[in-house]
Amino acid sequence: MRRREFVIGLGCVAVAWPLRTRAQQGGKIYRIGILEAIPADRNAANLNGLRKGLLDLGYVEGRNLIIEYRSADGRAERFPDLAAELVRLKVDLFVTRGTPATKAVENATGTIPVVMATMGGPGAIVASFARPGGHITGVITFSTELTAKRVEILKELVPSLARVALLHNMGNPAVPPEWDETKAAARALGLEADLLDVRSKDDLSRAFEQTLRQHIGGLVVGADGLTQLHQQMVIDFVDRHRLPAIYPAREYVGAGGLIAYGVNYPDLYFRLATFIEKILKGAKPGELPVEQPTKFELVINLKTARALGLDIVPSLLARADEVME
Repeated sequence: MRRREFVIGLGCVAVAWPLRTRAQQGGKIYRIGILEAIPADRNAANLNGLRKGLLDLGYVEGRNLIIEYRSADGRAERFPDLAAELVRLKVDLFVTRGTPATKAVENATGTIPVVMATMGGPGAIVASFARPGGHITGVITFSTELTAKRVEILKELVPSLARVALLHNMGNPAVPPEWDETKAAARALGLEADLLDVRSKDDLSRAFEQTLRQHIGGLVVGADGLTQLHQQMVIDFVDRHRLPAIYPAREYVGAGGLIAYGVNYPDLYFRLATFIEKILKGAKPGELPVEQPTKFELVINLKTARALGLDIVPSLLARADEVME
């Protein structure tokens, strides 16, 4: 089985680390297993956020911390084997993003603590956000709740929009509620809604054909390992066919996508470090409430807008957290 391993580097230059007195100074070396849908080099901004949070708390790789990174490369069926591998490595704690990765760890171990960044609502993984119970806690990403807002933004961006589609992986157990939100939001705006269910790279090609065949006027792209891994394929298609699309995270816009609205993921990963420290210091994950995101961002790529022949309305520009030229 092919493995992707990544160790968060802290550089070769000697620096004076401002370690807190509560940090480990030569005792136990903690091993953290990170289970993600995409390779580490595609996840650098988020990992840097986590790294900074851990460093601020005194956890220095090579001194008191080892990080084992595993990527499913956009194939959710690989999560169980990767989770089992990390269990065999005797990691002290898991960090996961997304419901499929978190469920794979939950099935692999009922004891190793898990700090998650996930989009599932109460009951999807934990009993409740206030009292998660068990060995899992973390931060939610509000993917379901933000879906309707993305439809609204797309309609504001393209007033003539009549038909919108959700491009997402319905095999992800957290996604069906997003489709329900898409339909409800579209109905409220007088739009027709279509589902483009993609569970493999081949499905993406078929979805693109369906988009053109059904004269879909705009796409809402969901946050899933498949769309993350193949983000450039999605962006290139919509740009080539001058199709407006809204994305779930800023990295899509940085890669040439039109607009994104969602959680600030680097900040979210930074916050995961606090959960990690509490658990490593003895707190029980089930007694740590699952938290909500605190930072959201609207990012617009003006260059892409011009290429698509779109004029961004002033009200949307005024609300943007970042406008890329």
